[in-house]
Amino acid sequence: MKCSLRHEKLLRTNGCNIVAGIDEAGRGPLAGPVVAAIAILPANFRHGFLRDSKQLTHKQRDEIYSELTTRKNLFWAVEVVENEEIDRINILRATHEAMRRTARRLFPQPDHVLIDGLPVPHFPLPHTALVGGDGLSYSIAAASVIAKVTRDRIMAQMDELHPGYDFSRHKGYGTALHLERLKEHGPCPIHRRTFLPVRQALFPFAEA
Repeated sequence: MKCSLRHEKLLRTNGCNIVAGIDEAGRGPLAGPVVAAIAILPANFRHGFLRDSKQLTHKQRDEIYSELTTRKNLFWAVEVVENEEIDRINILRATHEAMRRTARRLFPQPDHVLIDGLPVPHFPLPHTALVGGDGLSYSIAAASVIAKVTRDRIMAQMDELHPGYDFSRHKGYGTALHLERLKEHGPCPIHRRTFLPVRQALFPFAEA
């Protein structure tokens, strides 16, 4: 099913005037933060190729990001949870915390939020979870693009701060290239030390 405002319109007919979408980027990588974004789109929003950020090219994501974040009738916010906090509370809780924080930051506050995936415990606003929501809801897809581009740009900066890992190429995901660099150099300060491949690089004989 193509992305649309169907879910947003249904909520509006039930009295929710301001509806937002929320999504995250960076749950799977071995390094760097997890980023959550939230977006409120205008009621008449339309777009030719906005959809799940994973289905877009790098160029398309950058173009859509620039378009979305400069529109005066579109409201958005992002929140970053760093790798140290991920290691301290685990990636699922860190992702949920990023979503809660970004929802609190958004102004105006939504009446209802559409969340990609499963419900978020202790979320501060009424919300509906949509599995595969970034391919169904324009609001979630917009948040997906904003979160993904924000995180990719952070990882490009990390590539300059921590050369040798090629973060700008793999963005911290566990690709063969990243695992090779991790084995060669060991973990750097932004690696998630509770993730198994990083733990194995730190303690190569501990898992034997």
